[in-house]
Amino acid sequence: MEKLKQAVKEIAYYRHQAKFSKLHLSLIPFLSLSSSLYGALLYTRQSLYRSGFFSKNRLPVPVISVGNLTWGGNGKTPMAEFIAKRLADYGISPLILTRGYAGGDEAKMLKRHLLGGPVKVGVGANRVATANLFFEKYGYVDYRGSKFFERTYLDPKMGSHVGSQKIGAAVLDDGMQHWSLCRDLEIVMINGLMPWGNCKLLPLGPLREPLIAIKRANIAVVHHADLVLEQKLKDIKLVVQEIKESLPIFYTRMTPSYFFELRNISTKMHLGAVLDAVVLCVSAIGSPDAFVRAMEKIGPLFVDRFDFSDHYSFQLKVQCSSFI
Repeated sequence: MEKLKQAVKEIAYYRHQAKFSKLHLSLIPFLSLSSSLYGALLYTRQSLYRSGFFSKNRLPVPVISVGNLTWGGNGKTPMAEFIAKRLADYGISPLILTRGYAGGDEAKMLKRHLLGGPVKVGVGANRVATANLFFEKYGYVDYRGSKFFERTYLDPKMGSHVGSQKIGAAVLDDGMQHWSLCRDLEIVMINGLMPWGNCKLLPLGPLREPLIAIKRANIAVVHHADLVLEQKLKDIKLVVQEIKESLPIFYTRMTPSYFFELRNISTKMHLGAVLDAVVLCVSAIGSPDAFVRAMEKIGPLFVDRFDFSDHYSFQLKVQCSSFI
């Protein structure tokens, strides 16, 4: 199964079919048909929302959506965490709403990072129902349009005085295609290393929606910008501004702070621990290339890699084979 998933990913991101194996070529007709069906269903669903046949819900607090147009590796969850922490710094208690995909590994990470702070994490496919459960438990306050919001925005030092358990904002993690919930700010994340692939819809390509969906965004963020050549960043900016010229574009990078032991996550190891060492990168994330390149920048002697598919469920016991 892992080999099949890898082949599908390679088809989505490689444009030159001359380099494809027999496995790749045998998958393309099936993926093309599936992509066409997906596009038809996507168009139908969008039309039903535009016509009002499917209703949209609005939460009683401001909603910030962090999403993307391609599959994983775009930095959505780290951005959602960053925004939530910044809101908390300004005295606004935020609620992160995440679907809990594939066993909820990202939700568990968020809870671990945010433990003991004012940020709350709600997990569930029905974001509205999940949010309402938190509103019933903690209450809510809407700062939109108030002088209070303007003051806290200008002066983060007020945060310690005005913070409360009442929820003041919601952050949608992976929310761009969650059309049933209205949002006040739409942020689209773009993987600078692999922005659009072959520009085809799933599963033939990596796109969840056509690129024209960028028009719905209020902000675009190019992730892993430090790992991308300047010309490629300019190309990404050109594509985005051809679709929506007025869209503000920001650039981010992931910077490691320390290592920790799996058996004791409270321990912190200095990054220098891997200097002149041989490192094996084992990952199950959407953009393993970024992870490996970040490790290489730290300065180990040699870096090897073992990539699993995104959200792969690791087992406690694995069977190992010996090779001579």
